[in-house]
Amino acid sequence: MKPLNYNSESNGPMKYALFAVIALILFQQIGHTEENSTSKDVSPECVAAAVEKVHDRMWTEYIGEDGLILDFIAELPTPEDCQRGLPNAIGWWSPIENGPMFTGTYLVAMCERARRSGAPADREKAKRLAAGLIKCASVSDVPGFIARGMGTDGQCHYAMGSQDQTHPWFYGLHAYATSGIPTDAERAAIVTKMTEVAEALEAVDWKCPCDGAFKGQFRGEFKIVRHHGAVAYLHILKAMHEVTGDSVWLERYRHARDERSENSELTRLDVCAKGYPFDHDQIRNIDRGQLWIYVSSQGGLASLAEWETDETAREKYRAGLAINARGAHAVIDDYKKFNNNDTKLFGEARWREGYSRWFPQKTQGDAGRMASLRDVEVLGDRKWYEASLVRNPLAAATFIALAGHKEGYDQARAAICHYEYDKLNMAEFFLAECAYYALPLDDTK
Repeated sequence: MKPLNYNSESNGPMKYALFAVIALILFQQIGHTEENSTSKDVSPECVAAAVEKVHDRMWTEYIGEDGLILDFIAELPTPEDCQRGLPNAIGWWSPIENGPMFTGTYLVAMCERARRSGAPADREKAKRLAAGLIKCASVSDVPGFIARGMGTDGQCHYAMGSQDQTHPWFYGLHAYATSGIPTDAERAAIVTKMTEVAEALEAVDWKCPCDGAFKGQFRGEFKIVRHHGAVAYLHILKAMHEVTGDSVWLERYRHARDERSENSELTRLDVCAKGYPFDHDQIRNIDRGQLWIYVSSQGGLASLAEWETDETAREKYRAGLAINARGAHAVIDDYKKFNNNDTKLFGEARWREGYSRWFPQKTQGDAGRMASLRDVEVLGDRKWYEASLVRNPLAAATFIALAGHKEGYDQARAAICHYEYDKLNMAEFFLAECAYYALPLDDTK
């Protein structure tokens, strides 16, 4: 039996370290003052109205022509930018940094919205998002490569994807393929593409391949022993069985679920049961800075608990969901610290100027170093203010909703209602819709 891998990365430890340091600085600046945290109406009508504001702004400004979510509104990278690696060869901090990660996660919410409304317009929106995801897997000749997004010509892309981009790609397309929205022919084409990508990943032992100047290399893998990675890997395997009916995926899923590492007595199922606190040694500041990267894996964990027929395994998945929800419950009130009238500089649209100390990047390490050369005088720190006090609380709300953690439902609704969405800059407020459509429709407490 091949041992599980403890030493690989998922989207780069340097990135997580950067997030952790910035979040720590921001929280030291913010302290414990609750700005603009007056009590607000959190009636069902208020929450629904807030979600419509989110939805309208997302579809007016943040969904690109290719059907992918843009991180922020700015000029897209050109083919030259992508080839040179500007702002860096990974694509971090560009407006197309998280196309499949955000779009796949959002597509799950859009499928549920379409189910509830029955509106043709909502079905068309889900179809558009799915088409964007399919394109991410179709612009490279590298099997299994999922591009972060496309630049000005609709084809150019940065050379590196990651586990964090690839799992949400499957998460969203599974939801769409099983939603009843696509025609039989459209569904067949989607499942064919999902199978193509999954088999390509299987062929390289579930490592995420690179493209361009880094072709032949990998960035991130699914067999790493992390809660995040274990859930994502198992979810992809079981989701492939759900959409194909092919028993080989069920066999792979069961084998991977029960596989132990030579370095530990834990199986992947055990790691799933321990929740995201299991990852604290590898990823700093998860609770207040990194919950967003776990949203699709929390959704995947909920699906695994639903699909699993072995009661012991199901209970372990539910245990992980509960631990994650309790962790989110403990930090969700950080939304109260967000001042809707804050005027910090948001300069991300000037991303070329903000990373002007460009140098050629020959290695992935070079690219990580390039990503750290942020000019705060140009870019400001509003982005990180939103990341800490908008993105993370809304991710926490989604955790709570996906886990069915009823004790946190009121907090989730309050977080959704807190923000003036027309004043936000980063598209990460789409998580408000994800939380809303994960809450039960008939719960009006």
